[in-house]
Amino acid sequence: MFDEIMQKFEGSPSQQAVIRLLLERGFSVNDDGRVVSGGIEIPNTGIAREIGVDRRVVDSTTDAILADPQLRRIFQNISSIPSLMDLAPVLDLTVLTVEVDDADAPGIVAQVTTLIADRDISIRQTVSEDPEFTDDPKLYLVTDGDIPGDLLTELSDLAFVRRVSIA
Repeated sequence: MFDEIMQKFEGSPSQQAVIRLLLERGFSVNDDGRVVSGGIEIPNTGIAREIGVDRRVVDSTTDAILADPQLRRIFQNISSIPSLMDLAPVLDLTVLTVEVDDADAPGIVAQVTTLIADRDISIRQTVSEDPEFTDDPKLYLVTDGDIPGDLLTELSDLAFVRRVSIA
């Protein structure tokens, strides 16, 4: 899906940057063509400044989104979720990142969370990036406790795991 969306803007790297930001932040586009997070409007000048494009690029991108029925359905229904990942150090939580070879494979989340739960480690949040919307999707788990070294080894030894890291 991500590739299909980006292809619609293949002639404009600047518009692709706008699309990428909207997807990464979970911003939607309302009927008036304004970028919003919930009911809060995000100024186009702020979006443009963030990604280094002119404000008119944001305007033309939101116009294109509203003109395309498929894009309109996607971008009018996106929502963001609060993430504990940036708060983890403040709240004394651990963030485990799992990178896999094939993010479309079934059972990844189940196997990883089972190994953690079997150690009586509480998982506060799980975020699984969608392989349709991200080039290199990752699985993030925010836990209450530290992750012991032998569990990291066990996770790393799973056939589908490419890399495991802790923050």
